[in-house]
Amino acid sequence: MNEHIDEDQRTDILNRLKRAEGQLRGIQRMISEGESCLDIAAQMAAVRKALDSAYVRMTVCFMHSELQTRLGMDEGQGSELSAVLDDVQVLLGKLR
Repeated sequence: MNEHIDEDQRTDILNRLKRAEGQLRGIQRMISEGESCLDIAAQMAAVRKALDSAYVRMTVCFMHSELQTRLGMDEGQGSELSAVLDDVQVLLGKLR
């Protein structure tokens, strides 16, 4: 990850990925135990959503870092950029 990513963003993304990892293990267990395909499919959908959410957050984080660097923005301007990218994140989240 780029050094411009703050610790809260890093923690959030890692927690989302760990949650998805746990869900995947649960799906493997469900398959091994012969649970219904419908229940397994529901859990797979949940994992996809968790990964999509982590991907959106990572993309917005990348956009913030790259735009701030390439446009030569200082921290004060970075907060304005953050506000815009927060809105972008909300909009991208609605695509799922």
